[in-house]
Amino acid sequence: MFRKFAVILAALAVATLSGCGYNTLQTQDEGIKAAWSEVLNQYQRRADLVPNLVNTVKGYAAQEEKVLVEVTQARASVAGIKATPELINDPEAFAKFQAAQNQLSGALSRLLVVAENYPNLKSDALFRDLQSQLEGTENRITVARNRYIKTVQEYNTTVRQFPTNLTAMIFGHKVKPNFAVADEAAVSAPPKVDFTKPAPAPAPAPAVPASAQPAPAKTSDAGTGDAVAAAGDLLKKGY
Repeated sequence: MFRKFAVILAALAVATLSGCGYNTLQTQDEGIKAAWSEVLNQYQRRADLVPNLVNTVKGYAAQEEKVLVEVTQARASVAGIKATPELINDPEAFAKFQAAQNQLSGALSRLLVVAENYPNLKSDALFRDLQSQLEGTENRITVARNRYIKTVQEYNTTVRQFPTNLTAMIFGHKVKPNFAVADEAAVSAPPKVDFTKPAPAPAPAPAVPASAQPAPAKTSDAGTGDAVAAAGDLLKKGY
């Protein structure tokens, strides 16, 4: 009798937990952990490429010390943050982690820009291979982040919706932090489009060849003699 009563209570508990969203919360929470593990996996893959990439660039562009130091320091900052499972429940720690990753992304971008100034470096087989791996990793990071963003969005929606928000409150499920745009202000600013065209500069006047220029007028000797004679006649007449 007692055993039958216990089975009934267990069945009622399962039905109650299912109806209040408890199981949904647990499923989504596990999905977030899996998605976060993939994000960390791809970030770690990128961090592992940095030392070889820096050493290769240094072999051809040792004078670019500032950029090389920036990349090395950015990688050290990333490595200094312990990406524990608790990190995704701490908005402040999550923001620091994202800031460190964004710093490394910027430093790597500047490093690749510098590499454009060294043709020998660009043609190096090892550098091309590392660059290709880095580009592939960045794409994987984007995919992993998008998957994590979507998973967290679904979980946060469940946590805030009624009646599952009551279950979340009872069992301590809180809204989790999510990835944000690195430079939200710059992204949200509308692009500046200017369709006005500058006034065209006036075309220079064509040069006239020397052969086409008019010859200077010549004074006629006969005309000069006539003028002198006319002046003499006037003086004789008393003018």
